[in-house]
Amino acid sequence: MKYNHLSKWLVVAFLFSSNWVLAQVESNNQNDFNEFTYRQGSAYRAASGKPGPDYWQNGADYKIAVTIDEDEHTVTGKVDITYTNNSPESLSFIWLHLEQNRFTPDSRGTLTTPIQGNRYNGDIDGGYTINNVAAQLSKRGSTVSSKHIITDTRMQVFFNEPIPAKGGVATVSMNFTFKVPVKGMDRMGRLTVADGTIYALAQWYPKVAVFDDVEGWNIEPYLGAGEFYLDYGDFDYKVTVPYDHIVVGSGALQNPKEVLNGTLLERLEKASNSDTTVYLVKPEEVLKPELTRPKQEGTLTWHFKIENARDVAFSSSKAFIWDAAQINLPEGKKAIAQSVYPKESDGQDAWSRSTEYSKASIEHYSNKWYPYPYPAAVNVAADINGMEYPGLNFCSYKSKEGSLWGVTDHEFGHNWFPMIVGTNERRYAWMDEGFNSFINHYSSVAFNEGEYGSDLQQTRKYVNWLNSEDREGIDTYPDVANTSNLGMIAYMKPAIGLFLLREYILGEERFDNAFKAYIEAWAYKHPQPNDFFNIIENVGGENLSWFWKSWFYGTDNIDLAIENVVPYGNDQVVILSNKGGVPMPVKLGLTYADGSKERIMLPVEIWQRGDSWNYQHKSNKQLVGVEIDPDKVLPDINIANDKWPSDIYKE
Repeated sequence: MKYNHLSKWLVVAFLFSSNWVLAQVESNNQNDFNEFTYRQGSAYRAASGKPGPDYWQNGADYKIAVTIDEDEHTVTGKVDITYTNNSPESLSFIWLHLEQNRFTPDSRGTLTTPIQGNRYNGDIDGGYTINNVAAQLSKRGSTVSSKHIITDTRMQVFFNEPIPAKGGVATVSMNFTFKVPVKGMDRMGRLTVADGTIYALAQWYPKVAVFDDVEGWNIEPYLGAGEFYLDYGDFDYKVTVPYDHIVVGSGALQNPKEVLNGTLLERLEKASNSDTTVYLVKPEEVLKPELTRPKQEGTLTWHFKIENARDVAFSSSKAFIWDAAQINLPEGKKAIAQSVYPKESDGQDAWSRSTEYSKASIEHYSNKWYPYPYPAAVNVAADINGMEYPGLNFCSYKSKEGSLWGVTDHEFGHNWFPMIVGTNERRYAWMDEGFNSFINHYSSVAFNEGEYGSDLQQTRKYVNWLNSEDREGIDTYPDVANTSNLGMIAYMKPAIGLFLLREYILGEERFDNAFKAYIEAWAYKHPQPNDFFNIIENVGGENLSWFWKSWFYGTDNIDLAIENVVPYGNDQVVILSNKGGVPMPVKLGLTYADGSKERIMLPVEIWQRGDSWNYQHKSNKQLVGVEIDPDKVLPDINIANDKWPSDIYKE
């Protein structure tokens, strides 16, 4: 039988007559709304969230020339680094990353990999051979130092004289060689396919570590889950390979007439002005270099440049199918999308649509958030599940359809986080993976009228993890986190946090203004978490300490509940409680006896002094139903207490 609601109201009104009004002041939640961390501004980082008037960062420009030995699977070459010290202190040494040293039996990364392995498995027969180290100031009379110390994946290079503060320049050069691993921690390596070997080259040259105003030298070793933190500079690099290889890389090809024949040059020009995909090397032309290469023996040197980037990667193989199309950017600017993949990856359900996906992804983010800055966007099929570098991705050669769209879109999204907005991935993975997963949601909804769509909005599908005793906080460092938690704390939970800010807390317009302001303020710079929090609050116009503290720096959950609805004179009172540790504004969906509906939003401040709140709803219409979060935006861990009357009172 159906429950008599009027009778229940009369009973509850009597029971609560002496104490329900007091319930909302019985406890105190002021701690949840206090500032959770020291966020005052400085001359380097303003309280507004923008770089301060004295903000500085150092820079490094690179000239690199390497040769691939296809028989030995080695890369050998030289790097020349020009380093600019913009910091307010002189530097008697600099630190570099030697990330190929991860691939040795006694590296820290190898020794901290569990016996059963994980995603970040790597070969152990590699590592750098370094020689001819030379370091000196860029001024007359400076002397050359060869003093250096190599420790695992770090290298300390000393100068005979300190690099002067506020603009001092020095150079460091060295020769290096390493064996390309087959398994390169799912970030680089080599893959044998029917028509040859695909070399996916990243972490391939010694690179300078970041010296900043927060940590000084950022010298965490390369272990596994933690990715990269790098300064910006210009790259000029040359790759010498067998004549029948195709090379693609970060940036723009400088010498197309030297490495492409007339047929390829014509096709490249056509692709650069085509909104549909154009073959550069057709499937039937693979292993027929006489149709596409300018010479038929020896080697060719491919020359690339990219400006204001934090890294470069490239790929080389004779097994590549190669296609391309133009990318249309804001203000009439253009770039080119390219894909390279073996025959094993060919097909309209697979990599033949890669360039279409790449073009759509780059165009979406450019129009919605910030213009894409690089001349090319290259998608490379490799034995890598998905890894990003400026202007170039490595994605799984086995991916098809929605999975290929998803990984392509995700890796290209990383050009905004952390390639444009240069966060410290090794410490704060959530500031690139989470932010990128968030923008991926909107690009996937937009692509081809939702061909593959997105499920980020289905936040309650993660309730089991949110209730897990083994869950960790978003702020947990990647190399410290349990690898089973990394997908949530680096990707999904921070992405959901931004989704809640946009769709529930701030609204689209306020959030978008603030998010764009963050990207614009920190483009090609190094924001910290507090910089992000401050700029979102300043532009969005909302103190969100309660949200940063509970969602980003805690493991509590959202559990908003309706305890009851009772009469109060001519009005009705909705008795609410916050049973989780994360306070939230409360959106209520109201249903009246005449069938009409209404929605109201109660501000988060109702929880400032306690976990109970009594909302007096003034209306001349009879309430027959109340629901918290009727659109199910919140990842509320207990759906059973979101409605009144509860389902337990129904037949």
